[in-house]
Amino acid sequence: MKRTAQDISYSDDTAQTARFAKALSHPVRLTILKYLNNQSCCFTGDLVEVLPMAQSTISQHLKELKEAGLIQGDVNPPRIKYCIHQKNWNKAQELFEVLFNKDFDKISCC
Repeated sequence: MKRTAQDISYSDDTAQTARFAKALSHPVRLTILKYLNNQSCCFTGDLVEVLPMAQSTISQHLKELKEAGLIQGDVNPPRIKYCIHQKNWNKAQELFEVLFNKDFDKISCC
């Protein structure tokens, strides 16, 4: 019987790394994070001025980043103020550092 990804139990760190990686997998989201990392906060309208795309598209990317926990939003109708979720941003940096600093010379693939 062939096992699927749903059949395998992953550590919390592995699952969280995958969530962060998925959120980081789009150039627009990377651009948003770079922008937010250089600002204390911003509103969706600020990003519309920086990125040449519709507000609804930017909102979808913000939603993905927020669901992954990389950003947080403070709702003050009709606007939402976004900023980096510092605790999770630091955790993402730690997880990726561990991932990329592993000693892969010890792993034999062939």
